[in-house]
Amino acid sequence: MTLRLPFLKKSPVVAVVRLSGTIGMMGRASLNDTTLAPVLEKAFRKGKPAAVALEINSPGGSPVQSSLIAARVRRLAEEFDVPVYAFVEDVAASGGYWLALAADEIWSDESSVLGSIGVISAGFGAHVFLARQGLERRVHTAGKSKSMLDPFAPEKEEDVERLKVILDDIHENFIAHVRQRRNGKLSEASDLFTGEIWLGRRAQELGLIDGIGHLKPKMQERFGEKVKFRRYGVRRPFWTRLGSELAQDAIAGIEERAAYARFGL
Repeated sequence: MTLRLPFLKKSPVVAVVRLSGTIGMMGRASLNDTTLAPVLEKAFRKGKPAAVALEINSPGGSPVQSSLIAARVRRLAEEFDVPVYAFVEDVAASGGYWLALAADEIWSDESSVLGSIGVISAGFGAHVFLARQGLERRVHTAGKSKSMLDPFAPEKEEDVERLKVILDDIHENFIAHVRQRRNGKLSEASDLFTGEIWLGRRAQELGLIDGIGHLKPKMQERFGEKVKFRRYGVRRPFWTRLGSELAQDAIAGIEERAAYARFGL
């Protein structure tokens, strides 16, 4: 039995939510709004945390899921009046940086990779291989743009132009979000929106982050040496990794490894 004395002051608690991996649809990536929703809700609602700290290690992924997760963090922060701090580990690039922007302050290691404020679409073309194998692709559509960028057909110039418009629109959304969240902090001397990446110290100079710092010492600096940490994260039951899930996870793992490799990690 624990004796509770109301006149004794409790140590402040910081809820720590780990956001690690690529961002995308369920079953195809580590991070998405559906799986993170209960984790984030619990982190903000349980007790009265002095702050919520986001441990971020993500090379990016889906712009929509990045936006949904970050928007949920902001809604909860405002609803419960709790400050949010982001701490970047190896990388917070592209959608990973979008997640970091959900915080009131962003901190990183000196060697963390940040930025990549751009949009990318990658695929493959297999029409030559099919032709060599004597296979014929048959596709019937209603609507001339219904079969855009079919990987089993030769690439069409008009399809590429349509895709470029979509990518440019998403890029503009990203730029607007960065400007809104880092209002008054961004350097005007550099073009920050080319998709380039920077290490922590340079990212600080450009205003993309607030400084160099690690989670525990920074939170002790803000909330005292006796601050406690309560950790939250997505946990997948063992049985969900059986059968077809194993193959799907293997593919997702390869894709995630490739995403980190783009930043030398």
